[in-house]
Amino acid sequence: MSDKFDVIVIGAGPAGYVAAIRCAQLKLKTACVDDWLNSDNKPSLGGTCLNVGCIPSKSLLESSEFYEHVTQKAAAHGVQVKDISLDIDAMMARKDQVVKELTQGIGSLFKANGITSFSGRGKLMAKNRVEISSSGGNKSRIIEAQHIILAPGSIPADIATVPIDGKTVVDSSGALAFDTVPDNLGIIGAGVIGLELGSVWRRLGANVILLEAQETFLEIADQQISKEALRQFTSLGLDIRLGARVIGCEVKGNKAGISYQYNNETHRQSVDKLIVAVGRRPNTTGLFAEDSGLLLDEWGFIHVDDQCRTSMPGVYAIGDAVRGPMLAHKGSEEGVMAAELIAGQEAQVNYDVIPSVIYTQPEIAWAGRTEQELKTRGDAYRCGIFPFAASGRARASGYTAGMVKVLADARTDRVVGVHMIGPHVSELIAQAVTAMELGASSEDIAMTVFAHPTLSEAIHEAALAIDGRAIHVAKSRK
Repeated sequence: MSDKFDVIVIGAGPAGYVAAIRCAQLKLKTACVDDWLNSDNKPSLGGTCLNVGCIPSKSLLESSEFYEHVTQKAAAHGVQVKDISLDIDAMMARKDQVVKELTQGIGSLFKANGITSFSGRGKLMAKNRVEISSSGGNKSRIIEAQHIILAPGSIPADIATVPIDGKTVVDSSGALAFDTVPDNLGIIGAGVIGLELGSVWRRLGANVILLEAQETFLEIADQQISKEALRQFTSLGLDIRLGARVIGCEVKGNKAGISYQYNNETHRQSVDKLIVAVGRRPNTTGLFAEDSGLLLDEWGFIHVDDQCRTSMPGVYAIGDAVRGPMLAHKGSEEGVMAAELIAGQEAQVNYDVIPSVIYTQPEIAWAGRTEQELKTRGDAYRCGIFPFAASGRARASGYTAGMVKVLADARTDRVVGVHMIGPHVSELIAQAVTAMELGASSEDIAMTVFAHPTLSEAIHEAALAIDGRAIHVAKSRK
């Protein structure tokens, strides 16, 4: 097997495997090094996202929503179902099968594109060489390339006062593999990961408490949407406590005792399972040799320019290990950009229009600037809002919570932000991103014909509402 390549990619998550495939498409001799091993101790491509992140969590979200719909909402549709039971083993088996099919699919794509795959931990050395260490650490080899793309991904952040034992106290990966539904579930962190995991197990019957140290709920989102989300999640049974700082945890028997400060008092809470979901950090420990010349910031992120070039000539870094949101699709687009730049093409990523999604029920999605950002910047803007309660399709489906909010520049009318909470907004946000990428105005959206009855009409009506022209909601009197 050759030890010289045009491009070596370290990491086979959504950033790395996409970069490798695009490099191969551009006729570059490409190798990809990845150290992920599945539960059978076998190599498994796809990184955190496919193995223990995006894909398995969405599989369980889908299963839990299906279960809740049958048990709580089917009767309203005239569907009577008796003797309903929950088979966690079958649910987990389905999740595992979805993961297996997709990870094996990446292997097939690598083979079809002529990409050489190495299993082991890749380490960047000086002079654009990569050392590959086997999982046991007893074997290693050196490969080299003119260009190297670093895509090591990220790992769950931890808390010193809450040690993870992998059984009673788990990280986000462990939360996807419970063999029973806990009666009482604690989650440290009410961000994206905590909310999604809490939603899964709440729907399956757990009492869920989320302890969030921040005083503001979902500060990264538009605050009008965040406030509506907090109201919706609370009404659905999630116990979300803001300003709750965890100071300790003790496991006794099969219970975890949490100590936390809340409302200037120390509280204690006993739970059957505790999930630590306080974010993620770049997986850059041991990624490079000290003499390689790679620069990192104080948080462990690799320093890059706007086109993901590192401090080392010929070396790029992409995905969760560099600045910007830790989103699979952001990393994938950076992978495409790096590959095309290496091939001598022009390429860039528009970081101003990257969609974010929280896969709860209702879902939350947004792109562009929030209203609080526009106020902080001093930008004049106009706002249009349309509630899903006024949508015929939402009414027919029975999911009427939430709204669509469109923000447009007051002078140019160009859409600068779109924010949604409601049914299937993870899909609807793509329409907003397309419009923003093409520089659309709110008038452009207002003049576009949307099919009726559809959920997407809410985007149309929100754009119309900017000029007070929404059809299916009464204009408020001043």
